[in-house]
Amino acid sequence: MKRFAGFTLALAAALASPLASAADPAATLRSFVREVKSGRGDFTQTVTAPDGVKKKTSSGTFEFLRPNRFRFAYTKPFEQTIVGDGEKVWIHDADLNQVSSRKLGQALGATPAALLAGGSLERDFDLAKLPPSDGLEWAEARPKAKDGAFQSVRVGFKGADLAALEIIDSFGQKSLLRFNGFAANVPVNAEAFRFKVPPGADVIEQ
Repeated sequence: MKRFAGFTLALAAALASPLASAADPAATLRSFVREVKSGRGDFTQTVTAPDGVKKKTSSGTFEFLRPNRFRFAYTKPFEQTIVGDGEKVWIHDADLNQVSSRKLGQALGATPAALLAGGSLERDFDLAKLPPSDGLEWAEARPKAKDGAFQSVRVGFKGADLAALEIIDSFGQKSLLRFNGFAANVPVNAEAFRFKVPPGADVIEQ
């Protein structure tokens, strides 16, 4: 499905934790993996083509419950829902009324999604503290595997709060996500992570 790349990018939106000082963003990521078990918030995503000119903007909401359960709902400019139920990842394009699914392990791997869903931070990624820029403190996570779908993830914090996340994929495409209202370790409804195929939808198993 053409929009599957958006799944990996959107899942990365929960790479945040107010549990560690933003003076050490790499420690903040470690705290997230260790201590944040659930969360929700809003995001706006801007994708820039490798030529730096073409841009697309989308927005929506997300929530997650570790391990391996998450729900991302794009609302603009099109509706798309992505659900991880602990075993599979489901993607529903509302305008096409089409659903695709794949096993969770195949969908995640050493990706930003794995950081959210419960992957091993130290095993799969090299972390580094980057110089401050744009008024934010930044940490970088680079996958140790060299044949993955993305090159790096940069996570930006303002004070102790998540402010931005930038992903560069293997083709040089950049996705910048800005966050609003992220709340860590809040109650979430487990029903949100049980996907039901809409009536009449085409289902593609991958």
